[in-house]
Amino acid sequence: MSFNNTNTDILIAGASAAFTVDFLIYPLDTIKTRIQSPDYRRLYTTNGTVNRSLFRGLYQGIGSVVLATLPSSGAFFTTYEASKSFLHTLNPSLPSSPSTPLIPLPLLHATASSTAELVSCLILTPAEVLKQNAQMVVRDAPSPSSSSSSSTQTQAFDHTATRQAFNKFRSNPIQLWRGYTALVARNLPFTAMQFPLFEFLRTEIYKFRERSGLKSGSLLETGLVTAGSAGSAGTLAAVVTTPVDVVKTRIMLAAAGGGGEGEREKVIREMQAQGKDAKAEIEKARRAARGGRGGGWVVGREILRTEGVKGLFRGGALRGAWTAVGSGLYLGVYESGRRYLERRRVGDEGLAPY
Repeated sequence: MSFNNTNTDILIAGASAAFTVDFLIYPLDTIKTRIQSPDYRRLYTTNGTVNRSLFRGLYQGIGSVVLATLPSSGAFFTTYEASKSFLHTLNPSLPSSPSTPLIPLPLLHATASSTAELVSCLILTPAEVLKQNAQMVVRDAPSPSSSSSSSTQTQAFDHTATRQAFNKFRSNPIQLWRGYTALVARNLPFTAMQFPLFEFLRTEIYKFRERSGLKSGSLLETGLVTAGSAGSAGTLAAVVTTPVDVVKTRIMLAAAGGGGEGEREKVIREMQAQGKDAKAEIEKARRAARGGRGGGWVVGREILRTEGVKGLFRGGALRGAWTAVGSGLYLGVYESGRRYLERRRVGDEGLAPY
């Protein structure tokens, strides 16, 4: 599919898509981060049962990720479209079949999306590190005397969590880029699987609708077809890459380093109040997170040793579910947005065909 879009169209459409998805899907991402954390059982369970802390402050850290997602998503789509167009022009046809490209299109799409991810992750990594550390800030429960609606809103959008996370990096801000390799290691296979499958599904759906006489070319059709294709492709890619996502989460949470002695004593008191063996629980968390200060392989091996295969797929079902919704909305809004901008600029007569 080739649209007559400018780079400005792509930037606006990509930023709009990112902004929409960030606000709608962010709470699920926060829960997933907490489930994948080595401190999950210590902070969010009581006697083996999930406690309310897991669902408090679900929008903690959203400010940093929104600020970074807008330029990073614009950079991703601009690079992706430019790389895809460039690779298509370089791809010759088979001598025996002029309509068949020499290099399969899924390989070109995987290469273009991987190139775009390398650029996007460089912008996104600091915000991702801040976001995940802010998501793990545990807030006290609201007092019974406070207004339930106002306290719930304050808990959800607690801006102090981002500040607390940022303070951990004041002495060594370069640590904010720690986890770039892990983020790339997760996103490259994810996009390399998602985008070729997405492009294939979308093309086949349009072909089917055209054969059936159902194709309308409307913005609604563009959004729905794109959302369905992207959601299906994203779910599969998300579940397969969950182990890398777990490793990435552990590395980014470890980037801030451990708390001081005062924080450790506070944690011990809280766990003792819950009837837990504080020292044993802390040692478990330390063993699970030990590799976070090393490379991805070290982290993965430590998780496998201490938690088994199940630990590597922790949060996989939730990640698959929110990726289905998030990818569908993200690419659906993006494609509809740039199609709308193209229509405004060139009119219906100048629209590029699907």
